[in-house]
Amino acid sequence: MDMIKVSANSRTSAVAGAIAGVVRDHRRAEVQAIGAGAVNQAMKALVLATGYLRNDGIFVSCVPEFADVTIDDKVRTAIKLVIEPSAASNFSAFPLSRSADEARV
Repeated sequence: MDMIKVSANSRTSAVAGAIAGVVRDHRRAEVQAIGAGAVNQAMKALVLATGYLRNDGIFVSCVPEFADVTIDDKVRTAIKLVIEPSAASNFSAFPLSRSADEARV
């Protein structure tokens, strides 16, 4: 699972769709944003994604964290949002995706 990176110019609906898709496929999503504008876009996308997932019976929670990120040899502090489904979620319509390595037995 890759980190979803959000900038101040990211389209909220596109990020929300990515969050919802990753949660459906992997049961967990991580979103990273650096700067006030990017964090604003990430939070709006999280609100939208929560609605998309709720319509499918998937209820999520979010735990925000700080993360140090190195960009051009400089350490920046990012906000990382860890999004996971609650125990009450219904994934019956969304089987857990398996990576190519897990599929080979």
